[in-house]
Amino acid sequence: MPVRDLNRELDAARDAGPVKDIVIPPCPQLLVQLQNELAQADPNPSRVADIAGGDVAMAAALIKIANSSLYARREPVNSVAQAIAMLGVKPTATILTGFLLRSAIRIDPTLIEHFWESSTRRSLAMAHIARQMYGLDVEVAKTCGLFFHVGIPVMLQGVRGYSGTLVEALARQDRTFIQTENAAHRTDHAVVGAIVAKTWRLPQVVAHAVRLHHDFAVLADASVPLDVRQLVAIAAIADHLVASHEGVKDQREWEKFGTTCLAFLQVGAGEVDTWVDEIYSVFEGVIVA
Repeated sequence: MPVRDLNRELDAARDAGPVKDIVIPPCPQLLVQLQNELAQADPNPSRVADIAGGDVAMAAALIKIANSSLYARREPVNSVAQAIAMLGVKPTATILTGFLLRSAIRIDPTLIEHFWESSTRRSLAMAHIARQMYGLDVEVAKTCGLFFHVGIPVMLQGVRGYSGTLVEALARQDRTFIQTENAAHRTDHAVVGAIVAKTWRLPQVVAHAVRLHHDFAVLADASVPLDVRQLVAIAAIADHLVASHEGVKDQREWEKFGTTCLAFLQVGAGEVDTWVDEIYSVFEGVIVA
């Protein structure tokens, strides 16, 4: 699907399709300010610190994550400026984006148990895999991991009967998750999630990868940008790693398309087994601030 067709489809779904009645969380002003600073040729860490410090909860979350076992510092970070100096500006921006996303979407935790923990693990797994790939932006991969399934809580918030659809989609064996969503609601979490990514002014590659992350036919479609296809394949492997860690049975998609994704990225099964071991402590150290 060419890029222009993807953009046209998302715009049509948002403006005239079933999605028009779903409340899409607006892009937070703090994220707009952060994106504007990152767009500069040389982003100013002091300005990023001012933005992060503009929200007490966000500043506290950043410091908490910087002091977590993920980064294993000998001396604790005591300020936003120290956290940014330690993490770097772009990784800080990714962390803050995740915090703002969780803050914008409030759902009953009993509806999707451990949703944000799993999303964070997917994000970290995608970053880990992206580091092994030539030319892939690690922070873009990490952001994709946060947004791939964000359409699910948005639909839970705004679509009548979606909680029942979610249970059905997880249980059905005769059709895919998004086929079940579309049968009930004429849209699915991939479309809704991509619209959230566009609304939040994330890079186009993120919105397109979110839209296509269940469509593995795109791996063979040269009209889809290579980095989008790489992110789709990486996401499938990341979900497999998260499922393995959390003791959850692999989705049917991995059983059906896992080998295709590995071949597309030229990754062997042995390498994936190594990643399971390498990323175990990272997964164990996940906190959702």
